[in-house]
Amino acid sequence: MRVVICGGGVIGACTAYFLRRHGVDVIVVERTEVAAAASGKAGGFLARDWCAGTPLDALARRSFALHAQLPEKIAGDWGYRPMTAYSGYVAPDDDAPRTTRSKLDWLSNGVVITQRIGTAATTAIVHPRKFTSGMMNAALANGAELRSGRVTGIVRDADGMKVKGVEVGGDVIDADAVVIAMGPWSLLAAQWMSLPAVYGQRSPSIVYDTGADVAADALFLECESEGGTVSIEVFPRADGSTHVTALSDIAPLPLDPAAVTPDREAIARLQIMCERLSPLFRPDRIIAQQACFRPVTEDGLPLIGLIPQSEGLYVATGHNVWGILNAPATGEALAQLIADGVAREVSLAPFAPGRLAPLDPSLLQAR
Repeated sequence: MRVVICGGGVIGACTAYFLRRHGVDVIVVERTEVAAAASGKAGGFLARDWCAGTPLDALARRSFALHAQLPEKIAGDWGYRPMTAYSGYVAPDDDAPRTTRSKLDWLSNGVVITQRIGTAATTAIVHPRKFTSGMMNAALANGAELRSGRVTGIVRDADGMKVKGVEVGGDVIDADAVVIAMGPWSLLAAQWMSLPAVYGQRSPSIVYDTGADVAADALFLECESEGGTVSIEVFPRADGSTHVTALSDIAPLPLDPAAVTPDREAIARLQIMCERLSPLFRPDRIIAQQACFRPVTEDGLPLIGLIPQSEGLYVATGHNVWGILNAPATGEALAQLIADGVAREVSLAPFAPGRLAPLDPSLLQAR
């Protein structure tokens, strides 16, 4: 059996890895580079039970467990480490009392920590680009193939029901099954298949070089900015960098992932907020100013599974803020579905693509 995976992000990489563990031949087609978009620019934060009470709960718990196991099974260092998480706010001025938690003394006086919302048993982090690359490299080492190119169509049999392969740069790659895992760019596949709408939400971020000065504590803070309250998230990583993000917005999705750039005004506002958080967030410590588009669906749940009325055609996208967290369990479950006909550890029923109405292809052309 041969499977072509369209997209070299974290979902495609994890799916390729688990398919190879089933002995399935895998070809990953990526137009830019591995982890080129959100898979390389996300925060990398993981939470075991923050999806409790939602259809995502079982997927998140399984994936959180897999994240803890994978460093023992795959060579490479992607900075997996358990961490605590706190919520709080930034006071309107610097006269607010400093938090009494000594390991958070790197924060400015105006940052007030109000509650611990995650422990080392329930929250963790990875470096998203290194994790995605590590999973892809493990798949390649186990026999998967990575090809550069842009998918331009799906090849079907004479009846139009069964998938026979994909078109890439004028050539056809034969396949018994095809997986669409292109993040928000999966929307482009609605030209060739019955696919619900997938949108891109842009998230700007700044990455700082903080070395060993910042402890392993994620922060979720409320901050006043230009007359409104903004949620700002701070994720210290094991490699000595700290990822800070806020001010997500809706913007046109570029056709090429390499063309994604942050909004200058949003980055300027974010930098001002960062400098209020800590004296460590200085301009000379900035490693990157960036943005990524997170894939979202109409009901907020991912699309994972078989496309209706299309034998051998699957999709895995729409994970929103939990893409890095839920990638391992998504890849595992989809690999089981493709190879064995059923996902065993996690039910994919809540994420079935057929639950939502397909996008009208004419609307895509109008864009």
